[in-house]
Amino acid sequence: QVQLVESGGGSVQAGGSLRLSCVVSGYTYSSACMGWFRQAPGKEREGVATFYTGGGVTVYADSVKGRFTISQDNAKNTVYLQMNSLKPEDTAMYYCAAGPGRWICPRGESGYSYWGQGTQVTVSS
Repeated sequence: QVQLVESGGGSVQAGGSLRLSCVVSGYTYSSACMGWFRQAPGKEREGVATFYTGGGVTVYADSVKGRFTISQDNAKNTVYLQMNSLKPEDTAMYYCAAGPGRWICPRGESGYSYWGQGTQVTVSS
């Protein structure tokens, strides 16, 4: 059974930082596309960052470039999203997702088969 469990969300003031974690189990982590997505109230879910665990290209949404960094710990089957210089518009539910591996992972949610339950990030001004 595939499970993705996110943690690390919370409430911070603008300019602050948070690090989200996603622990993956029951999936071939060594060759997977992993992505972080977010959904704000009343908006569609959007891709934040995606990468191939086998060492492919990392892609960031324009809105988070230079502020967010996706990384991994292969030994722990864990993906991280370091979020710095947070803005109120970053407020959303953040989801971790896993899908079939490829060199450049898809930016859209349709490319991902498994999803976590989400972790809430709230940034106040």
